[in-house]
Amino acid sequence: MAVPEVNKKLLGELEEMGFPQARASRALHFSGNSSIEAAISWIVDRENDTDIDEMPLVPVEINIEGSDPSCISEEVKLKSQELRDGVRKNREEEEKKLERNREKERIRAGKELQEAKRMNEENERKRYIVQRKADKEEKRRARERIHQKLQQDKAERRGRLGLPVEGPSSVKPATSFSYERKNSDQVGSALLPVISATKGEQMRECLRSLKHQHMGDDTQVKRAFQTLLIYVRNVANNPDDEKFRKIRLSNPAFRNRVGKFKEGVEFLEFCGFEIIGGEFLFLPRDKVDMALLTKAWAALNSALTNPFFGLLSRNVVTGD
Repeated sequence: MAVPEVNKKLLGELEEMGFPQARASRALHFSGNSSIEAAISWIVDRENDTDIDEMPLVPVEINIEGSDPSCISEEVKLKSQELRDGVRKNREEEEKKLERNREKERIRAGKELQEAKRMNEENERKRYIVQRKADKEEKRRARERIHQKLQQDKAERRGRLGLPVEGPSSVKPATSFSYERKNSDQVGSALLPVISATKGEQMRECLRSLKHQHMGDDTQVKRAFQTLLIYVRNVANNPDDEKFRKIRLSNPAFRNRVGKFKEGVEFLEFCGFEIIGGEFLFLPRDKVDMALLTKAWAALNSALTNPFFGLLSRNVVTGD
């Protein structure tokens, strides 16, 4: 295989016009070396070929003579420029067409996105309405449960204290009365109830009284409950350690947190503490009652965590 011979003058003319040698040689070879115009037309038609800049190869040497193009070189150059301008114009038109299509696609995609966003917002609004209705219903049910619980607690508390139940209640209070005759010799005399309460109820009533008497100072009351809880827990966890069973009444921290409330001191006395010489609160080791301390812890925990604690207060006759 060899590079074919082409018209040197035509080849030089094409190279002067800016065409690479391989492309010009290929165009002259395949256009028959007839003219510059034919070669340029061939180049324009095959400009996108992948092998346009490869030197053509032929099996035999070919000598071709062409006509002298010197007399028409300027005309060919003009024609070549016109062809290039035409190709460039066609490309520009294609680009504009593609850009218009791309713009239409962007507009369509934007509309679809807006519609999807609107649908999503609408669905979100519907879900919010449904959730809000469900929340309202749950709050209503919660209020009903709290109301029922309060009524039950009230009925049970009145029952434990030996008081008559006010109105119908879903829970039958467990009441226990000890009766004594007002006049043992008088037949048909009325029986009067003597109300007694357990230590646990006495503790709860003591805490209720503290909260009720100091209702305007919730912070101080809460701190007193927390301090009492620490005292009870320390004794329960370390019953053999005397330092947890002995409290100096003049201790500033104790006086500021608990001692200034008479109910606070009474609560510790219900737990088994005794006032020694007016200086100490002391709980003897043999009087440490774990069951009683457990009740004290439960009462304090309820006072700290139950927002309705202390709403119903009753006077209790102390007793074991």
